[in-house]
Amino acid sequence: MSALALNAEALYSELLRGVQALVGPQTRLVGITSGGAWLAERLQKDLALAGQHGTISSAMHRDDFAQRGLSAGGQTSLPFGIQGADLLILDDVLYTGRTIRAVINELFDYGRPSSVKLAVLVDRGGRQLPIQADFAAARVALPDSQSLALVRDASGTFSFQVETPAE
Repeated sequence: MSALALNAEALYSELLRGVQALVGPQTRLVGITSGGAWLAERLQKDLALAGQHGTISSAMHRDDFAQRGLSAGGQTSLPFGIQGADLLILDDVLYTGRTIRAVINELFDYGRPSSVKLAVLVDRGGRQLPIQADFAAARVALPDSQSLALVRDASGTFSFQVETPAE
């Protein structure tokens, strides 16, 4: 059990506030499976944006694909054109930057967007690539041995799960 306590619902409210400044009339939301997709789904509704949000998977472009294989988190679904689009990528936790790199590669398989911005619920530092969020609802420091993931219950309420491997 970890002493870290993050209120995911309070951070979502902060994300909603911050994303409002990043979203224009033509912006399309794209959530990274699975936590980012949940955020995109809820933001699409809370911001009363027209159309549907997109969901994107990093699985096919990961640099650790040989070790991880395909995840069961879901596949890419973009119900709008990418070419020339203004995109806002959403993720639950930004860590090394490798997932974002893989997602950008996946996006460019579908076309060349006009702009791509990134908003995350939590930036935990530890970057291995020069990638940063345009907006982060919170910044926390966690040991490399811990993982942090967004969880959504049956009612749609968000919480965080912190995992520390058994020693």
